[in-house]
Amino acid sequence: MTPLATTDALFFEHPGATLDRAAAERIAAEALRAGDDGELFLEYRESEHISLDDGRIRNAGFDTTLGFGLRVVAGEATGYAHAGEISEAALRRAAESVAAVATGHTGTAAEPPRATNRRLYSDANPLPALPFATRTALLSEIDAYARAKDSRIKQVMASLSGEWQAVQILRADGVRVADLRPLVRLNVAVIVEANGRRETGSYGTGGRFSYDGVIQPEIWQGAVAEALRQALVSLESRPAPAGEMEVVLGAGWPGILLHEAIGHGLEGDFNRKRTSAFAGLLGQQIAARGVTVVDDGTLPDRRGSLTVDDEGTPSSRTVLIEDGMLVGFMQDRLNARLMQTASTGNGRRQSYAYAPMPRMTNTVMLGGTHSPDEMIASVKRGLYAVNFGGGQVDITSGKFVFSASEAYLIEDGKVGAPVKGATLIGNGPDALRRVSMVGNDMALDPGIGTCGKSGQGVPVGVGQPTLKLAGLTVGGTAA
Repeated sequence: MTPLATTDALFFEHPGATLDRAAAERIAAEALRAGDDGELFLEYRESEHISLDDGRIRNAGFDTTLGFGLRVVAGEATGYAHAGEISEAALRRAAESVAAVATGHTGTAAEPPRATNRRLYSDANPLPALPFATRTALLSEIDAYARAKDSRIKQVMASLSGEWQAVQILRADGVRVADLRPLVRLNVAVIVEANGRRETGSYGTGGRFSYDGVIQPEIWQGAVAEALRQALVSLESRPAPAGEMEVVLGAGWPGILLHEAIGHGLEGDFNRKRTSAFAGLLGQQIAARGVTVVDDGTLPDRRGSLTVDDEGTPSSRTVLIEDGMLVGFMQDRLNARLMQTASTGNGRRQSYAYAPMPRMTNTVMLGGTHSPDEMIASVKRGLYAVNFGGGQVDITSGKFVFSASEAYLIEDGKVGAPVKGATLIGNGPDALRRVSMVGNDMALDPGIGTCGKSGQGVPVGVGQPTLKLAGLTVGGTAA
């Protein structure tokens, strides 16, 4: 079945359906008639999560959600109503509520999103394909395998989660778009103890595919090995130095700093409202030469990818910064129309209960020409930050603080002792200009990112090559 046929069966054609497609199209068209844009967004989602802690299954949950969101856009104003049921009565109440935002409005209806036949991931629901007993047995096997690897492991935490989201988007002009979105994730964490000291390491992986993508032995055993490696490194760490120094960022997941400190500032709404540190700088040099950043929602099977966004626009590969110059923003339909440009397929929402807004997909800095060894060798004294934990960013000023979960001293061009408690403190626009070397080893994260904005969380991806930055402030515990 096609995505449209599958979602028709979910929303309109099952035995208990209380809304038929013709009524949905008619009510939505009437509600949207006076607006500039808008849509009826229908969603069905199945999700599950199983976690093991200290040798026992501590949590197992399954959830099904069904609902719709109806949006009318008139100028800069948005009317939005949603319901946790799909029925004609609920849709009529929502239509009466949101239509008021366009009363007396004389705008011109926006063109529909372009069509696409592209599929970036499987339509199949991953949840029924793996029996519950198989999933719990896998988590127990992970626990036993990890404990057998090293006697210093005192506790193992493992979890397996998956979901399948089916959406259909109906517009006033009769255009209908559907998408079926699988998503799975495996996480492993260990706590090790030696000489009275305890440390933790963790690793996760996932994407838009079936459970087979995370339950193969080479995958979950690799996750255990990486979590253990990180924990053992932490056991040997010493307090991080503090002060301004050169910093080398590792490839892959450290792109989360790029995502937070720079990516959000390149979303259309912040720039239209001029609350971004990058507002008004389009066409200007904002980063060092050699820095090229793209948001690419078209990467097959990646966690942040979308065949179409939550407004029905096909995702795209959007160049944001090219050789240091700001050349584009990530746009949804509303902000693109008000900024007189086109949507880039970045209109996203957490669920039917939220209106869409510009959000990142897979935000990546492209590779350069330098080897990681060359970068390390060029540093007299600095920090090599391989993995990151949490961080905070002020979108308006671009200021950020990020904690490094794995970092090492660099002394006389060589990687030295691991350090604990290192934080990177800086300003996104300023950090872009401090990039002095871009590595030839661009890598994507393993598929674990979730981005929060205005109370909404959506799956995302990040990536970058190894980078050298001159003169970042490092916060630590030793002078």
